[in-house]
Amino acid sequence: MGLVSRLNAATLDARHSAAMAVASGYHGGRMDRSALRNWRPGAGSANADTTFDRTDLRARSRDLARNNPTACAAINANVTSVIGTGLSMRPRIDAETLGLDDDQAEIYEDAIEREWSLWANSQNCDAARTLDFYGIQEQAFRAMLESGDVFGLLPSIKRTGTPYTLAVQLVEADRVSNPSFKADSDNLVGGVEFDTYGAPKQYHISNKHPGGLRRTGMTWSAYPAFGAKTGRRNVLHLFEQLRPGQARGVPFLSPVIEPLRQLGVYTDAELQAAVISGAFSVFIKMDPDAFQDLFEPDAQKAITNSAGKWDGNLASGKAVNLLPGEEISSATPGRPNSEFDPFVASIFKQIGMALEIPYEVLTMSFQSSYSAARAALLTAWRVFYKRRSFMAARFCQPIYEEFLAEAVSLRRLVLPGFFADPIVRQAWCGAEWAGDGPASIDPVKDVTAAKMRIEEDISTRDAESIRFDGIDFETKHRQRVKEETMRKAGGLGQAPAPQQAAAPVPDPLETDPQKPGIDPKTGEPLDE
Repeated sequence: MGLVSRLNAATLDARHSAAMAVASGYHGGRMDRSALRNWRPGAGSANADTTFDRTDLRARSRDLARNNPTACAAINANVTSVIGTGLSMRPRIDAETLGLDDDQAEIYEDAIEREWSLWANSQNCDAARTLDFYGIQEQAFRAMLESGDVFGLLPSIKRTGTPYTLAVQLVEADRVSNPSFKADSDNLVGGVEFDTYGAPKQYHISNKHPGGLRRTGMTWSAYPAFGAKTGRRNVLHLFEQLRPGQARGVPFLSPVIEPLRQLGVYTDAELQAAVISGAFSVFIKMDPDAFQDLFEPDAQKAITNSAGKWDGNLASGKAVNLLPGEEISSATPGRPNSEFDPFVASIFKQIGMALEIPYEVLTMSFQSSYSAARAALLTAWRVFYKRRSFMAARFCQPIYEEFLAEAVSLRRLVLPGFFADPIVRQAWCGAEWAGDGPASIDPVKDVTAAKMRIEEDISTRDAESIRFDGIDFETKHRQRVKEETMRKAGGLGQAPAPQQAAAPVPDPLETDPQKPGIDPKTGEPLDE
């Protein structure tokens, strides 16, 4: 085959391959379909797709959280269900690794829990001395949802009244930015500086909020992500990393900001139309010729001035004088709109799907069947538990480990080998974080199911107790023992003494062949 023939054959093969690719590829990648012809979104990196939008997304998200009922409900539902009254810590040390028996492990765990309570239940744990540790959890999680991310510093502050210097300082997302607002680079994005492996190296934090009352005198300080000698975590960065290499987070409401805004405008318009439709006013129209004939010039001027002061607002039962020659002409608003509720409910469902909040939970409306309502709650709680695990692993546990390190260094806790071996330290740092339990539609069924799981050895009393209300079984057991002891000491809760059966009364009509009978008439024994 000649060169020209081979080139022609190759061209035909290429065209054939291209045609086959078009025929068998994804329709979503086609450019010859009318619905997709003008849709050419960019294929930027994780940071390129968020850097230029992040400031506006953050501002709009906060505005919706303040002023839009649906956005506020979505964020509040997450904060209440994920954090609630706070994630409580229960030590779970690895007794086998530490060579401890159960009794010894329990003694250590009780001591750790007492020291933790001293720190976590005090406002001294907050750098601003405003919140306890559970309030800090709520504020951090809410800030992450509204702003996309939040930063936690762990400064050491000496204070009277507490032996611990560890404190938590929350920094809002806006304060972490490139020094002097310079452009991003390959290793500096949104105030976060990375090493060659993409790990955070430094965080650049301004001394003032860029949206504060005064922006003059702003300076930036670089906070190392980890201690150079100890490897101590200095900054906690809370955000949901959706893509590899993503440096900063985006607000929780980002996918639904536009529909939430549009829905708010539509709702306001429908509400205003309903108010106008509900107002009943009387309009008094005057004949121009009669006006000229009946009133003197001074009276005409007074009536004209009074009518001209009407600002156009309607009020139920109000009588409005119109100027001569004027008349009211308006379209019938036809409100309330019967289609308003179904349309809004449809939008709510789409918003709920994007935010992983079922419609029933988002709107707090459980009007369907028991099965549907229970399925909605279970679906929502799977998401809430996932976010609770995120907060426990990324925020609570690192702070707890820093607390233990300080407690050991102060000799308030004696944990052998804590600083000597990382495996031993990990064994001492084991902990379980529990929050409030889920809501229940049918408590009887839930308790019955929990009982069956325990009896079938697929769960434990401790696990079911924590699932119910976040309190572990041992705490409840100790309280139960205390209560029952008190009740018995007070004469309550004791089983009544068994009553002796009364002696049977002999039937006078019965006779015992071994004993003389009884005469039913006289009651005297019969002769043998």
